[in-house]
Amino acid sequence: MSKLATQINALGQFCGRRDLPELSQAALQQTYQLKQADVFVFFGGSIVGGVATLAQAIHAQVARHYVIVGGYGHTTAALIKSAQTHYPTIKFDTSSEAQIFAQILQAEYGLQVDFLETNSTNCGNNITNLLTLLTANQIKFNSLILCQDATMQLRMTAALRKYVAPSVKVINYAAYAATVNDQLTFDHPLPGMWSLDKYVSLLLGEISRLTDDHNGYGPAGKNFIAHVAVPATLQTAAAQLQQQFTTRSADPRFAGK
Repeated sequence: MSKLATQINALGQFCGRRDLPELSQAALQQTYQLKQADVFVFFGGSIVGGVATLAQAIHAQVARHYVIVGGYGHTTAALIKSAQTHYPTIKFDTSSEAQIFAQILQAEYGLQVDFLETNSTNCGNNITNLLTLLTANQIKFNSLILCQDATMQLRMTAALRKYVAPSVKVINYAAYAATVNDQLTFDHPLPGMWSLDKYVSLLLGEISRLTDDHNGYGPAGKNFIAHVAVPATLQTAAAQLQQQFTTRSADPRFAGK
């Protein structure tokens, strides 16, 4: 495989972490000695194709409660356009990402989640609003599975770890797993998948945020997330990819207040 494709895939695998080999009670039992997690959380920053993973989770009964989290943030405009393209018969409530995914889940799979969080605008208040919702509904938890767009998955769990006790099991299961081939195309493109340039731009933005220095989001920087150790090999790969791709900057319109 070409060096470029290898570097992109390395960043994608790091950011789009999956702590389970599959979404099943058997995998949960084998990996975490759990029959079910207390809560499965799907985040609206995902591409529309990620809804299949949410449906899979519900069918597999991997959690006791299911939540979709997402208000209106930097990915929402793209989600609306993608949802309307792939599901033209659905009349979408475009006020929040959570509403959009709930409508797709109902229309395509006949499924519903227990709760929607519709006010958050960024990764940080995705988490704080989620925790507020769980508290308000008296949902106690010792384990959560978080499912976000693969580019943002690791940062989402790092954000949650900042707020919960170390004893809480925080399980990653990215909404999709993308691989790029030597032709710099996706091996198995999903509905609504980012263009390659956008995908790499998002990954580069994540490496910058996850790096725990004065520019990052960790304790040594903005202190938005728990510490994440980014391997030196990935730092090097990101630096080299930045010579050919742009890095997504934070959008101040959706910053926390």
